[in-house]
Amino acid sequence: MELEAHVHDTIRDIPESEWNALDGVSEAPFLTWAWFDALERTGCVGEAAGWLPHHITLRAEGALLAAAPAYLKDNSEGEFVFDHGWASASHQIGAPYYPKLVVAVPFTPATTPRLLVRRPEDRPALLPVLAETLRKLVARSRISSAHVLFPTEDEAAALSDAAMAHRCGVQFQFENEGYQTLDDFLARFNAKRRHQIRREMRESTRQGLSIATLRGAEITPEIVDAMFGFYVSTVEKFAWGRQYLNRAFFEEIAARLRGGGAQGGVEIVLAREGKRPIAGALNLAGPTTLYGRYWGASEERPFLHFNVCYYHPVEDCIARGLRRFEPGAGGSHKLVRGFAPSVTHSAHHIAHPRLDAAVREFLVRERAAVRAKTADRSVAFR
Repeated sequence: MELEAHVHDTIRDIPESEWNALDGVSEAPFLTWAWFDALERTGCVGEAAGWLPHHITLRAEGALLAAAPAYLKDNSEGEFVFDHGWASASHQIGAPYYPKLVVAVPFTPATTPRLLVRRPEDRPALLPVLAETLRKLVARSRISSAHVLFPTEDEAAALSDAAMAHRCGVQFQFENEGYQTLDDFLARFNAKRRHQIRREMRESTRQGLSIATLRGAEITPEIVDAMFGFYVSTVEKFAWGRQYLNRAFFEEIAARLRGGGAQGGVEIVLAREGKRPIAGALNLAGPTTLYGRYWGASEERPFLHFNVCYYHPVEDCIARGLRRFEPGAGGSHKLVRGFAPSVTHSAHHIAHPRLDAAVREFLVRERAAVRAKTADRSVAFR
Protein backbone atom coordinates (compact mmCIF):
# COMPACT_ATOMS: atom_id res chain seq x y z
CA MET A 1 0.00 0.00 0.00
CA GLU A 2 1.09 3.54 -0.65
CA LEU A 3 0.93 5.46 2.61
CA GLU A 4 0.21 9.15 2.83
CA ALA A 5 1.30 11.17 5.84
CA HIS A 6 -0.75 14.20 6.85
CA VAL A 7 -0.20 16.87 9.50
CA HIS A 8 -3.16 18.46 11.28
CA ASP A 9 -3.09 21.73 13.21
CA THR A 10 -6.13 20.73 15.25
CA ILE A 11 -7.48 17.42 16.49
CA ARG A 12 -10.83 18.48 15.01
CA ASP A 13 -9.45 17.82 11.53
CA ILE A 14 -9.52 14.12 12.41
CA PRO A 15 -12.98 12.59 12.92
CA GLU A 16 -13.52 11.62 16.55
CA SER A 17 -14.91 8.21 15.62
CA GLU A 18 -11.81 7.42 13.52
CA TRP A 19 -9.37 8.47 16.22
CA ASN A 20 -11.14 6.64 19.04
CA ALA A 21 -11.36 3.44 16.99
CA LEU A 22 -7.55 3.18 16.87
CA ASP A 23 -5.80 0.54 18.96
CA GLY A 24 -4.23 2.02 22.07
CA VAL A 25 -6.76 4.80 22.65
CA SER A 26 -8.75 2.75 25.15
CA GLU A 27 -5.67 2.25 27.36
CA ALA A 28 -5.98 5.66 29.00
CA PRO A 29 -8.39 8.62 29.02
CA PHE A 30 -5.59 10.99 27.99
CA LEU A 31 -5.32 9.25 24.61
CA THR A 32 -8.93 9.90 23.66
CA TRP A 33 -9.99 12.47 21.09
CA ALA A 34 -11.94 14.31 23.81
CA TRP A 35 -8.79 14.83 25.91
CA PHE A 36 -6.85 16.48 23.06
CA ASP A 37 -9.91 18.47 22.05
CA ALA A 38 -10.35 19.73 25.60
CA LEU A 39 -6.72 20.88 25.70
CA GLU A 40 -7.25 22.84 22.49
CA ARG A 41 -10.66 24.30 23.30
CA THR A 42 -9.55 25.60 26.68
CA GLY A 43 -6.28 27.11 25.43
CA CYS A 44 -4.02 24.81 27.44
CA VAL A 45 -2.28 24.04 24.16
CA GLY A 46 -1.85 26.48 21.32
CA GLU A 47 0.47 29.29 20.30
CA ALA A 48 0.32 31.10 23.64
CA ALA A 49 1.15 27.89 25.51
CA GLY A 50 4.02 26.97 23.21
CA TRP A 51 2.31 23.72 22.16
CA LEU A 52 1.12 24.00 18.57
CA PRO A 53 -0.90 20.94 17.48
CA HIS A 54 0.87 19.08 14.69
CA HIS A 55 -0.91 15.74 14.81
CA ILE A 56 0.27 13.10 12.36
CA THR A 57 -1.94 10.63 10.50
CA LEU A 58 -1.01 7.84 8.11
CA ARG A 59 -3.61 6.89 5.51
CA ALA A 60 -3.87 4.42 2.64
CA GLU A 61 -6.53 4.98 -0.01
CA GLY A 62 -8.20 7.42 2.37
CA ALA A 63 -8.47 4.97 5.26
CA LEU A 64 -6.85 5.94 8.55
CA LEU A 65 -4.18 3.38 9.45
CA ALA A 66 -2.39 5.20 12.27
CA ALA A 67 -2.13 8.47 14.14
CA ALA A 68 0.22 10.11 16.63
CA PRO A 69 -0.45 13.16 18.83
CA ALA A 70 2.26 15.69 18.02
CA TYR A 71 3.12 19.32 18.70
CA LEU A 72 5.57 21.96 17.57
CA LYS A 73 7.28 23.38 20.66
CA ASP A 74 9.21 26.59 21.25
CA ASN A 75 10.24 25.47 24.74
CA SER A 76 10.77 22.28 26.77
CA GLU A 77 8.09 22.92 29.38
CA GLY A 78 5.61 20.23 30.39
CA GLU A 79 7.45 17.33 28.74
CA PHE A 80 9.21 15.58 31.67
CA VAL A 81 11.98 14.26 29.42
CA PHE A 82 14.52 16.93 30.18
CA ASP A 83 16.60 18.19 27.27
CA HIS A 84 17.59 21.67 28.46
CA GLY A 85 21.25 20.64 28.30
CA TRP A 86 20.80 19.59 24.70
CA ALA A 87 19.20 22.94 23.91
CA SER A 88 22.12 24.78 25.51
CA ALA A 89 24.68 22.72 23.58
CA SER A 90 22.78 23.30 20.36
CA HIS A 91 22.84 27.07 20.78
CA GLN A 92 26.55 26.96 21.65
CA ILE A 93 27.32 25.45 18.24
CA GLY A 94 25.13 28.03 16.51
CA ALA A 95 22.15 25.78 15.81
CA PRO A 96 18.85 26.99 17.29
CA TYR A 97 17.12 24.19 19.19
CA TYR A 98 13.60 25.62 19.06
CA PRO A 99 11.18 25.02 17.52
CA LYS A 100 11.21 21.25 17.80
CA LEU A 101 8.60 18.55 17.21
CA VAL A 102 7.36 16.26 19.98
CA VAL A 103 5.12 13.22 19.77
CA ALA A 104 3.61 13.34 23.22
CA VAL A 105 0.60 13.86 25.43
CA PRO A 106 1.06 17.36 26.88
CA PHE A 107 1.92 17.55 30.58
CA THR A 108 1.53 13.77 30.98
CA PRO A 109 4.63 11.70 31.79
CA ALA A 110 2.87 8.35 31.42
CA THR A 111 3.82 5.36 29.28
CA THR A 112 1.24 4.35 26.67
CA PRO A 113 1.37 3.72 22.91
CA ARG A 114 2.41 6.78 20.94
CA LEU A 115 1.55 5.35 17.53
CA LEU A 116 -2.15 4.57 17.58
CA VAL A 117 -3.02 2.05 14.88
CA ARG A 118 -6.13 0.61 13.27
CA ARG A 119 -4.79 -2.95 13.60
CA PRO A 120 -2.35 -3.91 16.39
CA GLU A 121 -0.45 -6.26 14.10
CA ASP A 122 0.45 -3.30 11.86
CA ARG A 123 2.25 -1.33 14.56
CA PRO A 124 5.72 -2.95 14.06
CA ALA A 125 5.64 -2.16 10.33
CA LEU A 126 4.30 1.37 10.81
CA LEU A 127 6.77 2.52 13.48
CA PRO A 128 9.64 2.83 10.95
CA VAL A 129 7.22 4.81 8.79
CA LEU A 130 6.63 7.16 11.72
CA ALA A 131 10.39 7.56 12.21
CA GLU A 132 10.88 8.41 8.54
CA THR A 133 7.89 10.79 8.61
CA LEU A 134 9.43 12.64 11.57
CA ARG A 135 12.76 12.96 9.76
CA LYS A 136 11.02 14.39 6.70
CA LEU A 137 9.02 16.86 8.80
CA VAL A 138 12.18 18.06 10.54
CA ALA A 139 13.93 18.56 7.19
CA ARG A 140 10.93 20.16 5.49
CA SER A 141 10.21 22.56 8.35
CA ARG A 142 13.92 23.26 8.99
CA ILE A 143 13.58 22.58 12.69
CA SER A 144 16.14 21.03 14.99
CA SER A 145 14.67 17.73 16.03
CA ALA A 146 11.80 15.35 16.70
CA HIS A 147 11.16 13.54 19.98
CA VAL A 148 8.80 10.67 20.86
CA LEU A 149 8.14 10.87 24.60
CA PHE A 150 6.99 8.01 26.86
CA PRO A 151 6.33 5.37 24.20
CA THR A 152 6.13 1.73 25.22
CA GLU A 153 9.36 -0.25 25.42
CA ASP A 154 8.54 -2.12 22.19
CA GLU A 155 7.88 1.15 20.37
CA ALA A 156 11.13 2.64 21.64
CA ALA A 157 13.06 -0.43 20.45
CA ALA A 158 11.46 -0.24 17.00
CA LEU A 159 12.19 3.47 16.69
CA SER A 160 15.77 2.82 17.78
CA ASP A 161 16.04 0.17 15.06
CA ALA A 162 14.78 2.86 12.67
CA ALA A 163 17.82 5.02 13.56
CA MET A 164 16.31 7.21 16.27
CA ALA A 165 18.36 7.68 19.45
CA HIS A 166 16.97 5.76 22.43
CA ARG A 167 16.79 7.40 25.85
CA CYS A 168 15.82 5.79 29.16
CA GLY A 169 14.55 7.38 32.35
CA VAL A 170 13.29 6.26 35.75
CA GLN A 171 9.91 6.44 37.44
CA PHE A 172 8.64 4.74 40.58
CA GLN A 173 5.53 2.64 40.00
CA PHE A 174 3.31 0.17 41.83
CA GLU A 175 3.04 -3.26 40.22
CA ASN A 176 0.18 -5.46 41.37
CA GLU A 177 1.79 -8.87 41.74
CA GLY A 178 -1.48 -10.68 42.28
CA TYR A 179 -2.27 -9.11 45.65
CA GLN A 180 -5.72 -9.93 46.97
CA THR A 181 -5.66 -7.45 49.84
CA LEU A 182 -3.60 -4.51 51.03
CA ASP A 183 -2.19 -6.82 53.72
CA ASP A 184 -0.72 -9.00 50.95
CA PHE A 185 1.13 -5.96 49.63
CA LEU A 186 2.34 -4.86 53.06
CA ALA A 187 3.60 -8.37 53.78
CA ARG A 188 6.34 -7.75 51.20
CA PHE A 189 8.05 -5.23 53.53
CA ASN A 190 10.30 -5.95 56.46
CA ALA A 191 8.70 -5.49 59.89
CA LYS A 192 10.13 -2.01 60.50
CA ARG A 193 8.97 -0.60 57.16
CA ARG A 194 5.59 -2.31 57.45
CA HIS A 195 5.05 -0.76 60.89
CA GLN A 196 6.01 2.70 59.57
CA ILE A 197 3.59 2.48 56.63
CA ARG A 198 0.74 1.32 58.84
CA ARG A 199 1.44 4.21 61.20
CA GLU A 200 1.33 6.68 58.31
CA MET A 201 -1.93 5.17 57.06
CA ARG A 202 -3.58 5.44 60.50
CA GLU A 203 -2.73 9.12 60.75
CA SER A 204 -5.65 10.26 58.58
CA THR A 205 -8.14 8.32 60.70
CA ARG A 206 -6.55 9.68 63.87
CA GLN A 207 -7.10 13.21 62.55
CA GLY A 208 -10.76 12.48 61.76
CA LEU A 209 -10.30 12.56 57.99
CA SER A 210 -12.17 10.44 55.47
CA ILE A 211 -10.64 9.52 52.10
CA ALA A 212 -12.68 8.23 49.17
CA THR A 213 -12.41 7.90 45.39
CA LEU A 214 -15.14 9.78 43.54
CA ARG A 215 -16.26 8.70 40.07
CA GLY A 216 -19.00 9.47 37.58
CA ALA A 217 -21.84 11.59 38.93
CA GLU A 218 -20.05 11.89 42.30
CA ILE A 219 -17.72 14.43 40.65
CA THR A 220 -19.95 17.46 41.00
CA PRO A 221 -19.10 21.04 39.94
CA GLU A 222 -18.30 21.78 43.59
CA ILE A 223 -15.80 18.91 43.67
CA VAL A 224 -14.22 20.15 40.41
CA ASP A 225 -13.89 23.61 41.96
CA ALA A 226 -12.16 22.15 45.00
CA MET A 227 -9.83 19.97 42.92
CA PHE A 228 -8.78 22.84 40.69
CA GLY A 229 -8.02 24.90 43.77
CA PHE A 230 -5.86 22.10 45.15
CA TYR A 231 -3.99 21.87 41.83
CA VAL A 232 -3.28 25.62 41.79
CA SER A 233 -2.12 25.53 45.41
CA THR A 234 0.54 22.95 44.51
CA VAL A 235 1.69 24.97 41.51
CA GLU A 236 2.04 28.11 43.63
CA LYS A 237 3.88 26.30 46.41
CA PHE A 238 7.05 25.74 44.39
CA ALA A 239 9.26 28.27 42.62
CA TRP A 240 9.53 25.92 39.64
CA GLY A 241 5.78 25.27 39.52
CA ARG A 242 3.97 25.82 36.22
CA GLN A 243 0.21 26.10 35.83
CA TYR A 244 -0.28 24.30 32.54
CA LEU A 245 -4.02 23.71 32.97
CA ASN A 246 -6.93 26.06 33.63
CA ARG A 247 -10.31 25.80 35.30
CA ALA A 248 -12.10 25.29 31.98
CA PHE A 249 -10.00 22.21 31.22
CA PHE A 250 -10.91 20.62 34.55
CA GLU A 251 -14.57 21.27 33.77
CA GLU A 252 -14.29 19.77 30.28
CA ILE A 253 -12.63 16.51 31.26
CA ALA A 254 -14.82 16.05 34.32
CA ALA A 255 -17.90 16.34 32.11
CA ARG A 256 -16.64 14.40 29.08
CA LEU A 257 -14.44 11.72 30.65
CA ARG A 258 -16.05 11.07 34.00
CA GLY A 259 -16.49 7.37 33.13
CA GLY A 260 -16.89 5.27 36.22
CA GLY A 261 -16.82 1.55 36.88
CA ALA A 262 -15.14 -0.62 34.26
CA GLN A 263 -15.12 2.31 31.83
CA GLY A 264 -12.39 4.11 33.74
CA GLY A 265 -12.01 7.82 33.19
CA VAL A 266 -11.43 10.79 35.47
CA GLU A 267 -11.37 9.99 39.19
CA ILE A 268 -10.80 12.22 42.21
CA VAL A 269 -9.42 10.97 45.51
CA LEU A 270 -10.86 13.39 48.05
CA ALA A 271 -9.87 13.86 51.68
CA ARG A 272 -12.51 15.50 53.86
CA GLU A 273 -12.69 16.71 57.42
CA GLY A 274 -16.37 16.28 58.09
CA LYS A 275 -17.93 17.64 54.91
CA ARG A 276 -15.08 20.03 54.15
CA PRO A 277 -12.65 18.96 51.39
CA ILE A 278 -9.06 19.64 52.43
CA ALA A 279 -7.05 17.71 49.81
CA GLY A 280 -7.47 15.85 46.56
CA ALA A 281 -5.76 14.01 43.74
CA LEU A 282 -7.04 13.84 40.18
CA ASN A 283 -6.29 10.42 38.70
CA LEU A 284 -7.07 8.79 35.36
CA ALA A 285 -8.09 5.15 35.15
CA GLY A 286 -7.67 2.81 32.21
CA PRO A 287 -8.67 -0.85 32.02
CA THR A 288 -5.40 -2.08 33.53
CA THR A 289 -3.58 0.99 34.88
CA LEU A 290 -4.27 3.91 37.17
CA TYR A 291 -2.42 7.15 36.37
CA GLY A 292 -1.84 9.72 39.11
CA ARG A 293 -1.82 13.25 37.74
CA TYR A 294 -2.53 16.27 39.97
CA TRP A 295 -2.60 16.75 43.73
CA GLY A 296 -3.04 19.55 46.20
CA ALA A 297 -4.24 20.48 49.68
CA SER A 298 -5.66 23.54 51.37
CA GLU A 299 -3.65 22.85 54.52
CA GLU A 300 -0.71 20.77 55.65
CA ARG A 301 -1.38 17.57 57.57
CA PRO A 302 1.11 14.81 58.51
CA PHE A 303 1.23 12.08 55.84
CA LEU A 304 -1.81 13.51 54.03
CA HIS A 305 -0.01 13.48 50.69
CA PHE A 306 1.05 9.85 51.09
CA ASN A 307 -2.47 8.72 51.99
CA VAL A 308 -4.26 10.58 49.20
CA CYS A 309 -1.71 10.03 46.44
CA TYR A 310 -0.23 6.61 47.27
CA TYR A 311 -1.82 4.40 49.92
CA HIS A 312 -5.48 4.92 49.05
CA PRO A 313 -4.93 4.48 45.26
CA VAL A 314 -2.80 1.36 45.85
CA GLU A 315 -5.52 -0.20 47.98
CA ASP A 316 -8.07 0.76 45.32
CA CYS A 317 -5.95 -0.78 42.55
CA ILE A 318 -5.74 -4.04 44.48
CA ALA A 319 -9.49 -4.09 45.09
CA ARG A 320 -10.20 -3.45 41.39
CA GLY A 321 -7.57 -5.84 40.08
CA LEU A 322 -5.65 -3.14 38.20
CA ARG A 323 -2.19 -4.21 37.12
CA ARG A 324 -0.22 -1.01 37.63
CA PHE A 325 -0.31 2.42 39.25
CA GLU A 326 1.84 5.14 37.72
CA PRO A 327 1.81 8.03 40.21
CA GLY A 328 3.82 10.36 37.95
CA ALA A 329 7.35 11.65 37.50
CA GLY A 330 10.00 12.07 40.17
CA GLY A 331 9.79 11.30 43.85
CA SER A 332 12.36 8.84 45.16
CA HIS A 333 10.37 8.97 48.43
CA LYS A 334 7.98 6.58 46.66
CA LEU A 335 10.65 3.89 46.78
CA VAL A 336 10.36 3.29 50.52
CA ARG A 337 6.59 2.94 50.10
CA GLY A 338 6.72 0.03 47.69
CA PHE A 339 6.92 1.83 44.35
CA ALA A 340 9.60 0.02 42.39
CA PRO A 341 12.04 1.73 39.99
CA SER A 342 10.77 1.33 36.43
CA VAL A 343 12.35 2.24 33.09
CA THR A 344 10.68 4.83 30.87
CA HIS A 345 11.61 5.48 27.26
CA SER A 346 11.88 8.14 24.60
CA ALA A 347 13.23 8.29 21.04
CA HIS A 348 14.98 11.23 19.36
CA HIS A 349 15.97 12.44 15.92
CA ILE A 350 18.39 15.38 15.93
CA ALA A 351 19.20 16.92 12.57
CA HIS A 352 22.56 18.54 13.40
CA PRO A 353 25.27 15.84 13.00
CA ARG A 354 27.57 17.13 15.77
CA LEU A 355 24.77 17.51 18.31
CA ASP A 356 23.32 14.14 17.33
CA ALA A 357 26.68 12.41 17.86
CA ALA A 358 27.18 14.09 21.25
CA VAL A 359 23.67 13.19 22.41
CA ARG A 360 24.06 9.56 21.33
CA GLU A 361 27.36 9.28 23.19
CA PHE A 362 25.73 10.68 26.32
CA LEU A 363 22.74 8.35 26.01
CA VAL A 364 24.96 5.26 26.04
CA ARG A 365 26.19 6.21 29.51
CA GLU A 366 22.78 7.33 30.71
CA ARG A 367 21.08 4.10 29.62
CA ALA A 368 23.70 2.06 31.48
CA ALA A 369 23.11 4.10 34.64
CA VAL A 370 19.34 3.74 34.38
CA ARG A 371 19.53 -0.01 33.81
CA ALA A 372 21.79 -0.39 36.86
CA LYS A 373 19.43 1.70 38.99
CA THR A 374 16.35 -0.29 38.00
CA ALA A 375 17.83 -3.79 37.81
CA ASP A 376 16.69 -4.80 41.30
CA ARG A 377 13.01 -3.99 41.77
CA SER A 378 12.91 -5.76 45.14
CA VAL A 379 14.77 -2.77 46.60
CA ALA A 380 11.36 -1.13 47.04
CA PHE A 381 10.49 -3.57 49.83
CA ARG A 382 13.73 -3.63 51.85
